[in-house]
Amino acid sequence: MTQTTPQRPLRVLAAMSGGVDSAVAAARAVEAGHDVTGVHLALSANPQSFRTGARGCCTIEDSRDARRAADVIGIPFYVWDLAERFREDVVEDFIAEYEAGRTPNPCLRCNEKIKFAALLDKALALGFDAVCTGHYATVVHTEDGRRELHRASDEAKDQSYVLGVLDERQLAHALFPLGDTLTTKGEIRAEAERRGLAVAKKPDSHDICFIADGDTQGFLASRLGRAEGDIVDEAGTTIGSHDGAYGFTIGQRKGLRIGHPAPDGKPRYVLDISPVNNTVTVGPAEALDVTGLTAIRPRWCGAAPQGPGTYTAQLRAHGGETPVTAVPDGDELRVVFDRPVRGVAPGQAIVLYDGTRVVGSATISATRRAAAAV
Repeated sequence: MTQTTPQRPLRVLAAMSGGVDSAVAAARAVEAGHDVTGVHLALSANPQSFRTGARGCCTIEDSRDARRAADVIGIPFYVWDLAERFREDVVEDFIAEYEAGRTPNPCLRCNEKIKFAALLDKALALGFDAVCTGHYATVVHTEDGRRELHRASDEAKDQSYVLGVLDERQLAHALFPLGDTLTTKGEIRAEAERRGLAVAKKPDSHDICFIADGDTQGFLASRLGRAEGDIVDEAGTTIGSHDGAYGFTIGQRKGLRIGHPAPDGKPRYVLDISPVNNTVTVGPAEALDVTGLTAIRPRWCGAAPQGPGTYTAQLRAHGGETPVTAVPDGDELRVVFDRPVRGVAPGQAIVLYDGTRVVGSATISATRRAAAAV
């Protein structure tokens, strides 16, 4: 198994969000001898409606920061308008998933549909060899010529979870210059400062870039409207009300507005969201225990596994790993956990790992609980 660095100079399109990671990644690609062009993706028809205050990746301010970084690095720079594609594939998908009672990951969807589909396809059509981003992950070239996606050398910053949707063809045209660096974020910022990049002290982006004020529930309400319904316990007894089932996620504890305390006095959590009858079911923490799940639309970072296999699974971007047995079955993936886990919601991605190697990703469609929710 060999390291990620290609043996020949490449024509590289560096996706520059306006943040420090993508700027340093572009600079490192130049330093490695590649012919680099910077591009900033305009993802909103009205950039001022996206996050402001140097916290996002989709504002006019971010575009200017990316341009200044490209000027310092000494590379050509362009802004590409992908706002319509982003609206259809990421924003509308996000809204539809919540409306259906699922919990999507828009960053993962953006990587799948925008950065390594729309952007990569356009880059290849223009004669570029690869797309470079500031993600913390590693592409390994195997001795037989295949590409594998692995965790970043520094697992504390690893972002392979949101890249688990990439297939082998996409990995063949991906560069992650930060992935094999055992450095802290502070050291990345120090490197940016040494390179004269003004984004060295720019705050990291947080939350969802297209929700300007960070109020996900308010954003959904403005798109889906007020839809009053019942909050019920496991027996189906109404114990509260809500303004829209889309405003809840599995495992949620706060903001339930339940007027009746539980008989045992313990907190209650969201166990189930039903868009069909617009109800939210709540219950005790132990009722969240999930023993297995079914996932759909698997995407494999290489050849699809054949038959049952033992792996570790990650269920959220900043979550830990848990041992599982997984069985691919066409367009489905069936997973059994070695021990029950909590907070698993339909719509989330499950990413399978074999050691540090990303095996693939799928979207959770149903879960199996140790105790029924209803």
